[in-house]
Amino acid sequence: MAITLLNPEGLPKVDAYRQVAIATGSRLVFIAGQVAWDTDGVTVGEGDLAAQVEQCYLNVATALAGAGASFENVAKLTLYVVDWTPDKMPLLLEGITRAAGKLGVTPVPPGTLLGVAALDVPEHLVEVEATAVID
Repeated sequence: MAITLLNPEGLPKVDAYRQVAIATGSRLVFIAGQVAWDTDGVTVGEGDLAAQVEQCYLNVATALAGAGASFENVAKLTLYVVDWTPDKMPLLLEGITRAAGKLGVTPVPPGTLLGVAALDVPEHLVEVEATAVID
């Protein structure tokens, strides 16, 4: 496997992600930020952060599959959330959990969550980008 995820001693153990990804593959895959669009470019879950997070993760999975990869190959995720406040964490985790259930994966690579003022259009509440490594 191209990616090994771990939580080294001396760093906090966080359930939502692992602190370190060790990549041993030979090809990098960069997935553009995915928003909550369906295949027709219609926003899914307008005003619903959990629904949008779920759709973003499903879109990342589709993009990964197009490159011959899956969430098992993801070395890093970056999430951009409009007007982020810590009280939104349960909705964020709900969306991730729902997507993980549909995909049959546990997406816990290292991640960065950034609060932003806005995304591409006002309807979008979250955007998720990924970097993967494949053999």
